[in-house]
Amino acid sequence: MDGDRAPVMADVARIAGVSHQTVSRVLNDHPNVRPATRERVLAAVRELGYRPNAAARTLATRRTRTLGVISFNTTLYGPACMLYGIEQAARQHEYFVTVAAVGTLDRRSVLDAVDRLRAQGVEGIIVIAPQTAAVGALANVPPDVPLVAVGCGTHTALASVAVDNEAGAELATNYLLDLGHRTVHHLVGPRSWLDAQEREAGWRGALEKRGAPVTEPLTGADWTARTGYELGQRIAADPDVTAVFCANDHMALGLLRALQQAGRRVPEDISVVGFDDMPETEYFGPSLTSVRQDFDELGRRALRALIEIVGDPDAGLPATAGTPHIVIPPTLVVRTSATRPRH
Repeated sequence: MDGDRAPVMADVARIAGVSHQTVSRVLNDHPNVRPATRERVLAAVRELGYRPNAAARTLATRRTRTLGVISFNTTLYGPACMLYGIEQAARQHEYFVTVAAVGTLDRRSVLDAVDRLRAQGVEGIIVIAPQTAAVGALANVPPDVPLVAVGCGTHTALASVAVDNEAGAELATNYLLDLGHRTVHHLVGPRSWLDAQEREAGWRGALEKRGAPVTEPLTGADWTARTGYELGQRIAADPDVTAVFCANDHMALGLLRALQQAGRRVPEDISVVGFDDMPETEYFGPSLTSVRQDFDELGRRALRALIEIVGDPDAGLPATAGTPHIVIPPTLVVRTSATRPRH
């Protein structure tokens, strides 16, 4: 072989003593290849340092193995982790990912992003759609576009993968009630977000099922620690509050700061539980009990759902009909920010 050029599939076939078609079947992980033959081909691949040519493969198979992801410009922990989980899962399944980031998840922005991704030949699209406007926009996507929505709540008509926010909020609320708190107050995220709506519904439902008083929730304009701090000042001024469930960990961080400044001790005076289980929550003062979402699993399941809709002959997966709705259960991670009430 000419040392000045990269190895090609014919070189692999020659060294392994097999046909070009056999090399192709091995590289595509086709099941109808004898183990000894497969090993010879893989040994030749390693010896030559051969890497399949993506452009040639696209021409041969008429597939790009590229998926689109529509996200929005945010540093919020949840959506950022969703994107990372999707990218990791795509790499494991040997798919490329093209990301279209939009400033806002309104109808025009979402549909423009869909058009841009389709022009790049993506085989399907995953949309991180945590807001009601985004879900509404996706209803206008042409039906021939394979699409899965992520983080869109559990009640959408779209093919979707979502964490069970209501169940997570119930876990947090029931945990505080089981500690002996008469009721649980709630800091709500922005109501345009499906996560905030579902977590509030889970909190309210848990209180009602237990016959506990349903207090007036405090609603934030966003998910930030600043908002948690501002709402927390109102919580700190109410001597009757003994337990608070926050819609996310950033808001809980702000609440902890407000309580500290007001001289209200956590958990001795007020117990606090958050949602998301960010890596930093273990180092809050005190360490924060929080509802954990498995973002890696969410990414894996979203990618698998999209592949099943599109179909993947290389993996032996035919295209499937139907609209999958996958709900991933959360778990409660108990730390030191909650305890039994003093009275």
